Parts: sequence; structure tokens; C-alpha cells
Amino acid sequence: MAVFVALGAFLMTLAGGWVAQRVTDRRHLVLGFAGGLMLGVVGLDLLPEAMEAAGDPVFGVPAALLLFVGGFLVAHLVEGLLAVRQVAHGASGDRVPQVGLTAAAAMVAHSLMDGIALGAAFQVSGAMGLAVALAVISHDFADGFNTYTLTSLYGNARRKALLMLFAAAVAPVVGAATTLLFTLPEVLLGGYLGFFGGALLYLAAAEILPEAHHTHPARSTLLCTIGGVGFIWLVVGIAE
Repeated sequence: MAVFVALGAFLMTLAGGWVAQRVTDRRHLVLGFAGGLMLGVVGLDLLPEAMEAAGDPVFGVPAALLLFVGGFLVAHLVEGLLAVRQVAHGASGDRVPQVGLTAAAAMVAHSLMDGIALGAAFQVSGAMGLAVALAVISHDFADGFNTYTLTSLYGNARRKALLMLFAAAVAPVVGAATTLLFTLPEVLLGGYLGFFGGALLYLAAAEILPEAHHTHPARSTLLCTIGGVGFIWLVVGIAE
């Protein structure tokens, strides 16, 4: 059942990537919306789940928050090592394709974990499985949208962007299938969500949103960013 439901996530991921590809003439709106989606996923979905699942505090700080900060710093370090020069304060620089591929690979890993979470939920009960399925299928549209946008933003060829999009679409199906063999411990799942959330927030705050709002500081771009956050809020609310 979990694998069958994961096929819905497969289709929604492809749909998100298709939309991102088709609106290239409104690139600043795409980036603004993608940044809002990423901010919403981190603040309203990933971090709350990580806080609930990721074990005991470490020296007075929840483990999920420590990993969240760690993910942010690791993303910053990776970009610093790979990038020739970052865009900052309006100065243009070269974007290294490997940064986009690394970010997209993280999205693929996140989609894989979505599938594992989906399979684990069905192991508990059918009702829980359906609730998690609604959340996974709904926000996988955003995953597909962000995967294609992140890959292409850094100058990767369209073929590579489509390849990463397909990988992100297949990942939930693979993740759900693996739960027929094992179940991921809740503490490890929570730690991963915190770490990935920190990395995703860095990409949204340091790259996606500045790129969108610097080139086209229009009200429509801001509205797209707010709309992206609102969409994730709606998805989370429906799932609950």
C-alpha cells in the first residue's frame, strides 16, 4: 500500500518540476516562490517534526536544533569550498554547477526519507499512513519545484536538472519500498530532518531569495514568496 501511494508522490514531484521549467520567462517569480516554499518547509514542517523526534537535549539544547545549526554551517562551508565567487550586495559572480547538484542531491535524500516515513506510518496503521501520505504527496510538488530550480539556478544543463528531478520523483517510491525490509529509528529520522532543514534554510536565505529580490525587487516577487510559505502552511494544516 505504501509503495502504491508513493506513486502519487512520484507524479506530484514531476508536476512541480514541470511547472518550474515552464515559467522560465518569469524567473524572479519562480525563485521568489521557491524561496517561500523552502522557508515554509523548514519552519513549518521539517523543524517541528525534528524537534518532536530527535531525542534528548545535548548540554541544554535540543539535539534537533544543534543539527539544524550544523546543517546551516555545513551548507555554508560546502558552498564556500565549491564556489569561485558568491553573489553579494549586488555584485555578480560565477556560480559553480556542483553547488546546485549538491543541493539537488539533498532534495533527493529528503524525498527518500519522505518515502521511508510514509512506509513507517503505514506500518503503524492505515489511518496514520493516509495522513502522512497527504502531507508527502502535497509537499512533493514543492520538492520537485525546488529540485529543478536549484539545479538550473547554478548553471547546470537542462538535462542534468531533469535527471535530478527524476531522481527526486523516484526517491519516495524507493524509500517506501525499503520499509518492507527495515524501519528507520525515530531519533535518526529527527536528527536528519533537523540537519537538512538547516542546509535548506541556508540555500533559501543566502541564494534563492537574494537572487529573486535583487534582480526584480517587485511587489509580485514578494507576494510569490509569501504565497510559497502560505502554500506549505496550508499543506501542513490539512495534513494535521
